[in-house]
Amino acid sequence: MSSTDNAPKLYEAREPVFPRRVKGQFRTLKWLIMAVTLGIYYLTPWIRFDRGPNMPDQAVLIDMANRRFFFFWIEIWPHEFYFIAGLLIMAGLGLFLFTSAAGRVWCGYACPQTVWTDLFILVERWIEGDRNARLRLHRQKKMDFRKARLRVTKWVAWLLIAMATGGAWVFYFADAPTLLVDLVTFNAHPLAYGTVLVLTLTTFIFGGFAREQICIYACPWPRIQAAMMDEDTIVVAYRHWRGEPRGKHRKSAEAGELGDCIDCMACVNVCPMGIDIRDGQQLECITCALCIDACNEMMDKIGKPRGLIDYMALTDEAREISGEPIKSVWKHIFRPRTILYTVLWGGVGLALVLALFVRPDIGLTVAPERNPTYVMLSDGSIRNIYNVRIRNKNGDVRPFRVSVTGDPSLLVEVEGVPYDVVDVGADEMLQQRVYVIAPAGSEPATSDRTEFTLWVTDMTNNDRASEKTVFNGRGQ
Repeated sequence: MSSTDNAPKLYEAREPVFPRRVKGQFRTLKWLIMAVTLGIYYLTPWIRFDRGPNMPDQAVLIDMANRRFFFFWIEIWPHEFYFIAGLLIMAGLGLFLFTSAAGRVWCGYACPQTVWTDLFILVERWIEGDRNARLRLHRQKKMDFRKARLRVTKWVAWLLIAMATGGAWVFYFADAPTLLVDLVTFNAHPLAYGTVLVLTLTTFIFGGFAREQICIYACPWPRIQAAMMDEDTIVVAYRHWRGEPRGKHRKSAEAGELGDCIDCMACVNVCPMGIDIRDGQQLECITCALCIDACNEMMDKIGKPRGLIDYMALTDEAREISGEPIKSVWKHIFRPRTILYTVLWGGVGLALVLALFVRPDIGLTVAPERNPTYVMLSDGSIRNIYNVRIRNKNGDVRPFRVSVTGDPSLLVEVEGVPYDVVDVGADEMLQQRVYVIAPAGSEPATSDRTEFTLWVTDMTNNDRASEKTVFNGRGQ
């Protein structure tokens, strides 16, 4: 036998986790959150919203072709990406807030990996049976007809769910009814099929086979959460001072010395991560509280008080052991750290709402032509060329007049239109070439650079937008 045969292994082979079915208030809460989140994900693209003619009537739409994002009555243009950045900041602060207050509740209840894994486990339980039946099937080495039938049936159900997941995602990027017909009739863009395929495979693998491995190894949040938590954070914990020493033999002579834990392993058997919460806080724990439901069920059966495993903070542990009253839940939740996160989260949200209501219905971008910087006309006047983009965010066609302010000698001409007035379509952006001319001998013509302001005025309601720029002269 070589020396390598006795060498320690760097990695332990994965032991599949088969959670047992459990009932309780936290399991019911998880079912409710699953139904709500999956309902929102699958149904949102099909909600209709009338924005008027020539506008998409899908309530939530990421219109990549026209580079816009629609959310009911809100329309975000590319230059307004700060709204998306603000929402991402709010999401991050919200995650910090919830983790600081109650640990990994996001991971345990609303994370997409958790939601779809729960759904896949539910389907697996329907087809193959509860934990013991699934364990027997897993340990069965021979692939007989029954095992093959159950496996294929389960995988087909998982694939259908995964395909619906990928299909629902692409509906956010195009008109859902139209895209559905195109997908079924094989007339959709190859990118749509590719996206559905990738999301189908990832959902099938992550939810069906990787499961807890994604949470432990792929997700960075377990390693970050420690910085968000302190001794007042509410987490799932085991009251070892009440449960130890644990033991099953309640009728023996030493029964009076045993704690409340009967070592039934119910908390381990229901854990989707396959850990034992009685070993203390662990990186793998996602705070889903299913072990609380399982333990409470066993405590009811043996006539012991509930709460052997419960939501609590480290400060509660010290207080309970010393016999002092513990803090209320609200005192754990509302403390300086969580209040700070709440203020920051609310401040960013309020700023986004205010920015949304005060943003103008006109957008203007001015880009001077750099080659050449100016042109000398036959009468000696100097002309600069500007590429002007006018955004009309209204639902109808609007006429816009182009003008300049600054040096009174500057004149403006709009290429291809009389009276310096251009029509911009409903909810469209028009790129227009504009000429600014300085007469021969004027100060802008003889100077190197002259600052001025270019204006566009909505002739329907006199709303205005402006941008400062520079006129380049020939200099002395």
